[in-house]
Parts: sequence; C-alpha cells; structure tokens
Amino acid sequence: MTALPFPSKRAPIYRDVPDEKWNDWRWQLSNRLNSVEDFEKVLKLTDSEKKALTAQDLFRVDITPYFVSLVAPDDPYDPIRLQVIPTANEIVPFTGMMEDSLAEDRHSPVPGLVHRYPDRVLMLVTTQCASYCRYCTRSRIVGDPSATFSRAEFEMQINYLKKTPQVRDVLLSGGDPLTLAPKLLEELLARLREIPHIEILRIGSRVPVFMPMRVTEELTNVLQKFHPLWMNIHVNHPNEISAELAEACDKLGRAGVPLGNQSVLLAGVNDCVHLQRKLVQDLLRIRVRPYYLYQCDLVEGAGHFRTPVAKGIEIIEGLRGHTSGFAVPTFVVDAPGGGGKIPLAPNYLLSMSDHKVVMRNFEGFVTTYEEPLSYQPHNPETCSYCKSKRMEPGQAGLTALLDGEAMFIKPEGFDELHNREGGMHRLRSDQEKWKPLGIGPGKET
Repeated sequence: MTALPFPSKRAPIYRDVPDEKWNDWRWQLSNRLNSVEDFEKVLKLTDSEKKALTAQDLFRVDITPYFVSLVAPDDPYDPIRLQVIPTANEIVPFTGMMEDSLAEDRHSPVPGLVHRYPDRVLMLVTTQCASYCRYCTRSRIVGDPSATFSRAEFEMQINYLKKTPQVRDVLLSGGDPLTLAPKLLEELLARLREIPHIEILRIGSRVPVFMPMRVTEELTNVLQKFHPLWMNIHVNHPNEISAELAEACDKLGRAGVPLGNQSVLLAGVNDCVHLQRKLVQDLLRIRVRPYYLYQCDLVEGAGHFRTPVAKGIEIIEGLRGHTSGFAVPTFVVDAPGGGGKIPLAPNYLLSMSDHKVVMRNFEGFVTTYEEPLSYQPHNPETCSYCKSKRMEPGQAGLTALLDGEAMFIKPEGFDELHNREGGMHRLRSDQEKWKPLGIGPGKET
C-alpha cells in the first residue's frame, strides 16, 4: 500500500505496552476505559464528564485504548471525545425522544430480525460493540450483556430467511458483528450463504474505526469465502482516519470487500461543510466510498447532538459539484416510527411542464431541458422482469406492491411463535397480515 499521510497515535500511558499486545484486538477489548479513574490517566476530565460517568443507569461506556489515543487530551470539545465520552447533556430529555425511534421492534417477525424493506433484512447478531457511541440508535438494547442473542434465536432468524424467498440481501449488525467470536461469525456467514435466494451479505461495523487491529489475516480469509460480501464502516470526522484505519481498509479491499461509509450528522462534531468535504475526500484516499449521511435519530441521551435538517441539506449543497460525485453521500432521515430512510437533497429542479424542465446547477446557473414530443413507454405486459415480480397470493414473506398495497404475509410454520412484550423481542405472528408503516395508500401499522 502506498504510504498515506495519516497519523498514528498512542497516548503516553500506553507507550510502554509491547507492540504485540497493542496490536492484539483481544488486548484492546480487555483494556477498555470506562470509569473516571481510567479516563483521568489519559485525559483531563470536565465536571460535566465526571458527573455523567458517575451517573446511574447511563448508557454503557467503553473505549478502546487505541481510540482514546486519538483524542486531544486537553480539549473538552475534541470531536472524537464528544462522540464516546458522556457528558451531563445525556441526562437532559428533549422533545420527540423515543425509545425505539425507528420502530424496529414493530418490524421484527422473529427476535433480532428486522424486515422493514421488501427484499432485504437487518439481522442483529450481537448487542456488544468495541466502543459505544453516545448517540447510538439502539442504546435501548446495545451494551447490555444480558440481552445477547441465544443460539435458539439465531435458528429462528435463519429459519425465517429460508422461508422468505423475497429476501436477497442480509445486513448483519447489532451491536457490532466483528466483536463476535471468529468461529461464530464464520458459522453465521456460512449458514446465510447456504440459502439459495440470498444474493448479498453485508456487515455494518465500526470495529475498523474503534479497533483496526481486529482486521487480521484470519478475518479477511474468512470474509473472502462468502462473496459477494460488502461492508459499511462508520467514520464521522477526519481525525478518526489514522494510519491504522488506512491499513485495515487496505486489507479489506485486497480481500475483495467493497467498503462504504455511514456518518451521522452531529452538532459540534461534524456539522461543517468544509470538514465534511475533507472527510469524504480522505475516505476516498483509503478506498472507502461515502454512502449515507444520517440525521441524528431521536434517541434518549442524544438531544444535544441534533442539528436542524436544513444543516444536512446545506452540507450536501456544499459537496455536490465541489468534489467528486461519488464522494457525495446521500443525506437521509431515518423516519421516526419506522418509515425507513428518506433521502433529502437541495432543490435543483425549479419547475417542470409537459414540454420543458427548468433546473439549476451547483453554482446557481439556471438552464432548461426540452422534454421529448413523443414518448413510447416500456410495456409491463410484455416485460419479463415485470411478470416475474407478480407473486402468487399467499406466498410467504413480503409481497410486491399489489393494487397499491404492500403487506407482510405471516411466514408458514411460525404459528407457534407468540408475542413477547418489551424490548426488541416483540413478535406479531398472531396477526394474519402485517402492514409495514407508510407503504401503500393510507396504511398504518
């Protein structure tokens, strides 16, 4: 790999740690920081941070020695510090706060499996992470060792997928799949790859950012067995891009794993168009394509991270045309209540009629495009692709849009499942039909 000008840092307290330990991901996990005493060996804590770190029932705190070494020790506004070290702001409630802001429980036909979109599912495989983001969407379950998934629940997930042929894309998340025991991760990937209709496997992980030494030859050898396999990492600020992260991404790329990046728009951390331009350009240098920029979700403890939606649109406006097109992520609001990801962008379309479209470019230049005088559209009656999407009534899984309606049909063989109240294990298998929120005219869950 060509040498890239990204820093490699190690806090003074760790300078005498032998390289073989420092570069061992298990050592990093075993030596995470989580108390006032731990952090005061590395940083000068503020009163607000001390108050939060000693508060009862606060979302779990754990930070790897590697990641805390990226923090400027005397800067209370350091952008990495703000993401992982709690402050008293987490204790302040805010309007709109929701426990399950994305209504994932409502779209879970079996424990840990979220089937919100027609052809893809989210498979939650662990509740553990290498470090914990203070704005975590799943803070209601993540970080709790007692809430981890059992083998029986994994079997329910696999059986559901086997009986739901519409699913072609499975995203492994959690928690962080790369914190799983290596043998368990390989077993899960192998079980999924055995299902004929599953085409794509994806992993969502912040482990390469929190703990890049986890990306070992052993891991890449496992991942490349299961192609096509994609991975999205999570970098919010240019300061998170280090020599170690660049090396980890290079290893993944050489193993054939395409990499994308998902960022969250965070007040005081990355709500700046110039910073965002630097971030996406640095990501491309380590062969990671910007994918999503998320509006911060309405989760408990994250009110102080929220920005106006207009700020995200402003950032996209400052990226489009000012850097490479494939460096521009899609800005999305993951709709509260389970409506899914809604893309938002600057308004480049000014007006349109049956013969002319009026548009502007990123510089404000206004132009027109003449519509065709005659247009012969494609005929769905003769299109083999359209015909193949017309499904037989009663087929298990999520149907296509039929007469303007989309619905879940209860998967065959899951009659014995029962509702479980509380947390992410709320099932709805007692209903003959599950209507996903916001799909089809006037439909509500």
